[in-house]
Amino acid sequence: MHMPQPRILFVIGSLRKGSFNQRLADVAAKHLDGRAEISTLDYRDLPQFDQGEEFPAPPSIADAREQVSQADAVWIFTPEYNYSYPGTLKNLLDWLSRPLDPTFQDKTTVLTGKKVALTSAAGKSAGAGVRGKLTEILDFLKSDLLGRQVGIVLPGEAFVTGEYEPSADDVKAVELQADELLDSIASSFRAIPA
Repeated sequence: MHMPQPRILFVIGSLRKGSFNQRLADVAAKHLDGRAEISTLDYRDLPQFDQGEEFPAPPSIADAREQVSQADAVWIFTPEYNYSYPGTLKNLLDWLSRPLDPTFQDKTTVLTGKKVALTSAAGKSAGAGVRGKLTEILDFLKSDLLGRQVGIVLPGEAFVTGEYEPSADDVKAVELQADELLDSIASSFRAIPA
């Protein structure tokens, strides 16, 4: 039986053009080329979360939810800010974490059961803080978190020059994570009754 190409949605935690984490996403996209459909969520213009604006959801929120819903997996590449997540990423997760049912009888969200991979290029902690906090949030939301997480220690000069070229070890770590994510998605496909 021919399995469709999995759809993987990248979420980049830094909005900076040419960000370090975008560089890792580029590595992943290159490795997955021809084996998965890759798209990147543009969430820079999302409004700040406001419960008073949940129903109906603003168009940009509805679109973000639809993209997450249609993806077989979400892969988050994020920096670490103050041993935690960027505010823009947290705002996105706040919107995605809300139930779709306005009566709240059904607490399902677009992240419930969604496969999620976490990668962080950061300082000396290798993004341990942000990965830990995102793990707590995603576990609470009952997402299906990939076991392999990747934390990259950025070279000191990267913060001075704004440039980062992933090392061979960095590339290998991301490629192994990509392979594990594909295997996890394939296992889910096989588990679906014909």
